[in-house]
This record gives sequence, structure tokens and C-alpha cells, in this order.
Amino acid sequence: MRYQYFIPMNYLAIALACLFAGAGLHAQPLNIVAAENFYGGVARQIAGNSANITSILSNPNQDPHEFQTDATTAKAVEAADIVIYSGIGYDEWMQKLLGLEGKPGRTVVCVADLIGAKSGDNPHIWYAPRTMPALAAKLGEILNAPEKAAAFDKSMAVVRAEIAKIKIARAGTPVTATEPVFGYMADALGFKMLNYSFQVAVMNDTEPSFKDTSAYEKSLTSGAVKILFYNSQVSDPVTKRMQIIAKDHQVPIVGVTETQPPECESYADWMLSELNGVEKAFAEAR
Repeated sequence: MRYQYFIPMNYLAIALACLFAGAGLHAQPLNIVAAENFYGGVARQIAGNSANITSILSNPNQDPHEFQTDATTAKAVEAADIVIYSGIGYDEWMQKLLGLEGKPGRTVVCVADLIGAKSGDNPHIWYAPRTMPALAAKLGEILNAPEKAAAFDKSMAVVRAEIAKIKIARAGTPVTATEPVFGYMADALGFKMLNYSFQVAVMNDTEPSFKDTSAYEKSLTSGAVKILFYNSQVSDPVTKRMQIIAKDHQVPIVGVTETQPPECESYADWMLSELNGVEKAFAEAR
């Protein structure tokens, strides 16, 4: 005699609903919020499609120093599983948002801590060649994706090669800048950066001293510096005047950005674009 077993339809519906609900919860992507888009880009390379990436500062035409948070930003940080920010005073607004209640078990990555950067250091740490590989390694550890971190480091080989090439040819070259945005990369290239106190004053939205301003102008008019780097996302009368002086005295001008431009698909592409600008400036100065 055969026995047939029937499962009531209401029980079957409940069982299937629980099954699919469980599968959906398991497959739900993580929410990663990066204070700046260059960190968000690295997170994308490591996480792939396993995460939703939100980058707060991403507009290349926006002055990062004037950024103000809003309710949308606060909600994104509140719902984040992982938050990445720069630290050492660059994005204090993020530190304030992190002081509010967030998702239980949220992981917070302060990039400055990964490389041992301290308060008072140049805050533009993403221009240091060691920073992004350190972040990629950390995210690879958090997301259990060491192979993605290794792939990121491999993608940086062409950047390291370009840095080495310029350094061999141009180490010791005196340069200056309107702000210390490019400072770490200038150090990696072996350049001698002049007028640092002027740059810090501009970065902090304070008026450079008469002494610093005079020294800056003299370095341009005398030909003491071979390149002027300027932050193309920030414009004020002082930095505009320095660019005019540089142009009048045939000092090549190279614009750099604080956030990754939309035309650059990756951090490596961005750095190569900046380094190509340096090479072009030297070529035009001949």
C-alpha cells in the first residue's frame, strides 16, 4: 500500500517564504561609506559587487574645505557596515557623524592610522604611494578578499615605475605649490618643495604672512622653482596671483585635484594622470 503525504498549502507557503527570506538576507550586500571618492574607488576594487559603495566627497568642482554634511550624509553613515575616512583633521565632519549612533558591529577604518600619520602631518595622505596599498590590504582582510588586495597592489606597479622614472631624472628639482595637496608625491619624486608655510596658511584659509608671500613671489620671479603645483579645486585671489606671476616668468603650472576626477577609472589611473602632467611640464620647460 502506498502512502501519500500532503503538505498543507499554507505551511508550504510559509516554508518557502522563510527560505527565500533567509537567502535574501545572506546575499544582501554590505554598505560601505567612504568620506572621499578615492577611498571609495579602492573599496570598489576590493569588494566588487558584494557591496554598495557610497562616496561622500566626489564632485571634482567642489572645494572639500567648504563641505557641509546634511541629513542624507548622516543617514548613509548611520546605515553603513563599513566606514572609511582619512583622519588627522582632513574630514572632521566624518568623525562628528561617527559620534552618532550607527549600525551595530559597524567597522570604521581611519586611513591615517594605517600608515602611522599623526595630527599636524600634511593631511593629504592619499598622495603618499604607500597609503592606498595599505588601505587595500586592510579591506582585503576585513572582506576576506586577499586576492583582490594583491591585485590592487599589482595595479600600482605602473605607478611605482613612473615615480621611479621621474625620480631618477629629476630628483632634487626645486618646486613649489599653492597648497600641500601634492606634497607626499613630490617627496616620493625626490623634489625639493619650497614655501611650505605659505601652503599651510592657504590650506587653513588664513592669510599668508608678508614674509612668506614675498619669499613665494621671489621663488617664482627668480626662476628658483621649476614647477608650480596648484589645487584646481580651490580658487582665491592669492593663489590666482601666484599663478599669474608663474606664467609671466615661464614657470610651468601643474593643476592637481583633491578628489579623483570622474574621467579616471581607478586610483592608479588618477596618479598616472597627475604624473603625466609633471612629465609634460618638464618637457614644455625645455
